[in-house]
Amino acid sequence: MGRVLRKIVTLLIGDDTNVRPEVKVVRTGKLTDRDLLKQESKIGATLFGPVPKGHNREFFCLDESTWIWHEEWKDEKGVARQATVRYEIHPKGVLKVSEGPRYQFIEGQELHNFAQATRLYYEQTAREVYKRDPKTGLKFA
Repeated sequence: MGRVLRKIVTLLIGDDTNVRPEVKVVRTGKLTDRDLLKQESKIGATLFGPVPKGHNREFFCLDESTWIWHEEWKDEKGVARQATVRYEIHPKGVLKVSEGPRYQFIEGQELHNFAQATRLYYEQTAREVYKRDPKTGLKFA
């Protein structure tokens, strides 16, 4: 495992926790994978700060090595805009795939921010969506 990936894993399961306002997660009956992904994305959207009025933001883990950040909004002329970034976890680092297409391994502050966001995502979705302790994986009583 590369140094960068090891750092990300350490940050993901690290001991320090950040507190944020609660995100209301609604649970009704049996949830499909799509329902769970929507609830996870709702939490993920708040990890980058407040969603501006008129914007729709999503941030979620698609599979064990792929993260998606997507945002939609209307510009000052009322034209619909959108941006999607895919982050792929590789042995040598985190590859950022942007529209264009543009590919680059992230580093520095961007890598730190990504690692912190993914750790918080895991902790908060474990607690709020799956009702599990993020450190042990055990269900809350």
